[in-house]
Amino acid sequence: MKKPLLALTVLSLSLSSLITPIQASATLPLSVDGQQLPSLAPMLEKVTPAVVSIAVEGTQVSRQQLPEQFRYFFGPDFPSEQVQERPFRGLGSGVIIDAKKGHIVTNYHVINGAEKIRVKLHDGREYDAELIGGDQLSDIALLKLETAKNLTQISVADSNKLRVGDFTVAIGNPFGLGQTVTSGIVSALGRSGLNLENFENFIQTDAAINSGNSGGALVNLNGELIGINTAILGPNGGNVGIGFAIPSNMMKNLTEQIKEFGEVKRGMLGVQGGEITSELAEALGYESSKGAFVSQVVPDSAADEAGLEAGDIIVSINGKKINTFGELRAKVATLGAGKEITLGVIRDGKSKTFDVTLGEQLTNKTSADKLHEGLAGAELTNTTDSDKVQGVKVTSVEDGSNAQAYQLEANDIIIGVNRKRVKNLADFRSIIDKKPGILALNIQRGDRTIYLVIR
Repeated sequence: MKKPLLALTVLSLSLSSLITPIQASATLPLSVDGQQLPSLAPMLEKVTPAVVSIAVEGTQVSRQQLPEQFRYFFGPDFPSEQVQERPFRGLGSGVIIDAKKGHIVTNYHVINGAEKIRVKLHDGREYDAELIGGDQLSDIALLKLETAKNLTQISVADSNKLRVGDFTVAIGNPFGLGQTVTSGIVSALGRSGLNLENFENFIQTDAAINSGNSGGALVNLNGELIGINTAILGPNGGNVGIGFAIPSNMMKNLTEQIKEFGEVKRGMLGVQGGEITSELAEALGYESSKGAFVSQVVPDSAADEAGLEAGDIIVSINGKKINTFGELRAKVATLGAGKEITLGVIRDGKSKTFDVTLGEQLTNKTSADKLHEGLAGAELTNTTDSDKVQGVKVTSVEDGSNAQAYQLEANDIIIGVNRKRVKNLADFRSIIDKKPGILALNIQRGDRTIYLVIR
């Protein structure tokens, strides 16, 4: 840590020595030949109040399995693993998207595991923020400031209209220095493959993005939000001119779902496939390498009902071009279940269109031991329209588990925790995250309601 600090000090001293003679000799002109010099300052004066700094605190839990010999020597009651808790702190950025409701969007990885979220506004005011919900796979989270007044929200642009070469401005809180502005251009669109498990459809930009910029704003020259700064590609974790942002349209779809359902209801098309290679394009008589190749259509899925077939090449969604299968996967998943879309398809060299109503991915199950030790052995998921009540459903309980010892049963529906209504897993997590000493679960079991107390 000494070398970077020393370099920073030397740099500031060097800049000071250079600035002094310039200021003494002359001032920079505001215009040349009667023409005012261009400046981003007027736009930034309107936009920067909508970008906030976020500080988080939490406890990181690490588990280490102990050798079986320990239990042999010390007896069966000796724990099988060692649990360590370490406090952590983190910094990031956020963007106010709704001033009246106090809604702020940021990255999920900024607030992941946080027990306390503190937001600092551009004018210096600070507030504790509440987590409404988030989605780890798309790296979006939505926060709320309950008591803040006189907030400034940002206008959201249509990111589908972006073109490579458009100017960009990144605003955030790099390295905790305070609000910082950098500029660049759109270097590429539809980037994916950074993490194959996630849903990625990034804007790539060469505007300088560094640690702490996560969750900040990427705006156009009109001061409109075009993306949420998320990641960088650099050998040492520093900026090398390759930064990535979640498109504003994708962010908007996700936050609307979080506001309505408390979580993301992921859309599902029901196709399997991959990218189009030059060999595959030649075999299919296809004259491009752009698009998403469909190798299989899942029976009774949204794609099957719409008439898609194996061998189809999906080239657009709602008239917007699709370059890769990864881009198709990300857009479908984040558009949300129940959305009606129009797919452009190449079949046997001919262009066709298909209207599709997206299904819902029903794989959003959570192992309850990740939420509370007393629930270990149970698997939880959100209820569906076929259930009698809305809440968190217990899909299975392992024999001999903690959950069974506390008399939790499969098909129980948790509708309340500690006298607070629970409608989904997001509500359940928000209560658990506050680490209450006791969980008083209000459960719908068949036609009756019961209470189970879990310690």
